[in-house]
Amino acid sequence: MTHLSNAEFCLVLTTASSEAEATAIAQTVVQEKLAACVNLVPIRSVYIWQDQLQQEPEWQLLIKTTLDRFSDLQERILALHSYEVPEILAIPIQSGSPSYLAWMGTQ
Repeated sequence: MTHLSNAEFCLVLTTASSEAEATAIAQTVVQEKLAACVNLVPIRSVYIWQDQLQQEPEWQLLIKTTLDRFSDLQERILALHSYEVPEILAIPIQSGSPSYLAWMGTQ
């Protein structure tokens, strides 16, 4: 493991309403070099929307990228997304496998 100064890498989280939407977002952001890799995971989300408790199946996207791409990535997710207010959270990566981080940085 290596410790990164200034945490140049991040994990971006977003959810999608269907596997097809999640796949379309993932393929687009990887093809456009806004992300190195995206994992898609089926989940169930519980939240309040418009004063109503919601319990919905969703797809979690785990997007690996660099912090300097976040602004463009966020803009692209917003353009592709069907939700009025999609989750878009960037979590800095504090450490990781040097070879994996090097690969991420070249994508």
